[in-house]
Amino acid sequence: RIGAALKVEDISEIKRVIRERDEALFNLEKIEKQLDEEKMLKELFPNIAGESRKMNYVKKLALKASNTNSTVLILGESGTGKTLIAKAIHEHSKGDGPFVHVNCGTIPETLLESELFGYEKGAFTGARTDGKKGFFEMANGGTILLDEIGEISPAVQVKLLQVLQDKSFYKVGGQEKIKVDVRVIAASNRNLEEEILKGNFREDLYYRINVFPIWIPPLRERKEDIYSLVEILLPAICDKIGCSRKNIS
Repeated sequence: RIGAALKVEDISEIKRVIRERDEALFNLEKIEKQLDEEKMLKELFPNIAGESRKMNYVKKLALKASNTNSTVLILGESGTGKTLIAKAIHEHSKGDGPFVHVNCGTIPETLLESELFGYEKGAFTGARTDGKKGFFEMANGGTILLDEIGEISPAVQVKLLQVLQDKSFYKVGGQEKIKVDVRVIAASNRNLEEEILKGNFREDLYYRINVFPIWIPPLRERKEDIYSLVEILLPAICDKIGCSRKNIS
């Protein structure tokens, strides 16, 4: 037998089989790509618990943010992990500068400006005789996290706006302009747009910090992440109180 010839009158069945095969291959490739992506995100962000679709999206945004030098605004309720995300962005960014975390809500309003920008000797009563570096100067070449930025006063907001625009500032009581190369990450548990309407937050400052926004959903909106958190927290709690390891169903 040398060969064979096949004459097909109706190729619709063959077309259907080929289409189903192509769809199956496409879906398989899509699933493989998704699994590879999830594995990569887990390896890149080992300290951030949660592998839900919403949390993986947050990690993707954090990875994108780390590849730019844009100002980042992280929003979310208290306890959602804003500081962890900020640290992850810093760690995966280029350069090896410092990470300076400033909780604006815990520093008294009268001291916040001098803490952020520093002061010259004798700038005010009780000031150190040799002056002091501010957090922005300490973070030069790295990242500064302005946590709870919605708590700062309008007067400090004006000075902060200048730093974001010019990357420079004056110390309290100083006359020399200080230039800094700092990546700014802001975080807040408040709705800043509502704060603008109330007159508590400057609109121009909001648009300066809202360059790369990341919203972290609360745990009640991603309940599938509960077990990931339990796996991390339960052994730590058992070790802390000195009891044998526990498990949950």
